[in-house]
Amino acid sequence: MKHCVLGLVLLALFGVTDLAIAQEAAAPTVNKGDTAWMIVATLLVILMVIPGLALFYGGMVRAKNMLSVLMQVFVIFSLTAILWACYGYSLAFTEGNAFFGGLSKAFLSGITPDSMAGTFSKGVYVPEFIYVAFQLTFSGITPALIVGAFAERVKFSAVLVFTVIWFTICYLPMAHMVWFWAGPDAYTDQAAADAAGATAGFLFQKGALDFAGGTVVHINAGIAGLVGCLMIGKRIGYGKEFIAPHSLTMNMVGASLLWVGWFGFNVGSNLEANGLAALVFLNTLLAAAAATLAWVGAEWLVRGKPSMLGATSGAIAGLVAITPACGWAGPMGSIFLGLVVGAVCFWTVTSLKHKLGYDDSLDAFGVHGIGGIIGALGTAVVASPALGGAGVWDYVSNAVAEYDMAAQFGSQAWGVAVAIVWSGVASFIAYKIADVLVGLRVEEAIERQGLDVTEHGESAYNL
Repeated sequence: MKHCVLGLVLLALFGVTDLAIAQEAAAPTVNKGDTAWMIVATLLVILMVIPGLALFYGGMVRAKNMLSVLMQVFVIFSLTAILWACYGYSLAFTEGNAFFGGLSKAFLSGITPDSMAGTFSKGVYVPEFIYVAFQLTFSGITPALIVGAFAERVKFSAVLVFTVIWFTICYLPMAHMVWFWAGPDAYTDQAAADAAGATAGFLFQKGALDFAGGTVVHINAGIAGLVGCLMIGKRIGYGKEFIAPHSLTMNMVGASLLWVGWFGFNVGSNLEANGLAALVFLNTLLAAAAATLAWVGAEWLVRGKPSMLGATSGAIAGLVAITPACGWAGPMGSIFLGLVVGAVCFWTVTSLKHKLGYDDSLDAFGVHGIGGIIGALGTAVVASPALGGAGVWDYVSNAVAEYDMAAQFGSQAWGVAVAIVWSGVASFIAYKIADVLVGLRVEEAIERQGLDVTEHGESAYNL
């Protein structure tokens, strides 16, 4: 009898112990593999900006302005990094209203090495510090893209003033509207999903899909660039003098670094190293390759010769277009998207720009704005499971949801329209304030001499 009682007691104790172990195992923990990948992805996005974007843009300007472009990209990235840590992350990725977050994590308050950020799988987390750093790189490259629209004619001080204002009133609300949500663990049932959805950003609630920044980064920056080049005016001699890139070698090196770094940009946005990350990787690769061929092919037909600048521009256009769709498209859909955007962006930068008469120096709008719009709207098509897409995951049923292409296209149109209007208005305000405070454009004599020596007292080349 005593043995039976003892056995029951031991069984009960072990049962309680097993339950405690199970509960402890179920507690949220970071995944080391995912964390390692996110560190690498963050480094790759930094590579995209400095030196990738700097060299890509720098190679397209005249030699007398090369250093000015390098300086603008380098310092914009540094400036936005500090702004992101002080208040940007908090306003973008904490709960507030549908357009802005709050200041509960200003100066990264309350974030420790033990803090965790949710991924896109229930129960899977990464350290919040690496999520902060990863999103920082996105906030840094976006305003740097804008300088391509007004390169060779704007004061360095005006670029910095504009960046601070635009980052605050344009980038942060767009990031919050598109990407802020409660995370997958909040979606336990339909009631919980409804409650969680009500706290998400405006465009997230509208169902707009943007995996890695089609609206937040590319349309946002492209529209800002268009507004800027219209407000600032054309370069001296534009349309009358031959203004050619001074180094297509630098341009090609920069484009190649952008292409490599873009895998961190897109694949890193998956936040996990899994099968979906592999799909995003392949989609990114195929879209860029297809767009390169489409641009070069169109140029060959229209102009008689394929150019290096056309090849690099096509690759970037393909990367832009696949960015919002990369987690939902299938490989064939990615090729289709790349072929479309390569041809359309070629027409935009070689024909539309000249017909409308605006001087988008390095085609920030023609590639990023137009490419971003094509990618955002095209996401509704290539995401369809019927066309080889991955569909959209339903976190309540834990399965791929039924797909309605027309409804999704409407959601994507919401994202595009809001990005265009918000960026257009906010950018106009930011340029106006910068113009009043320091003046936007350099004097004619300075522009003719070049910004390297006049603005920075240095030259990119000592000839």
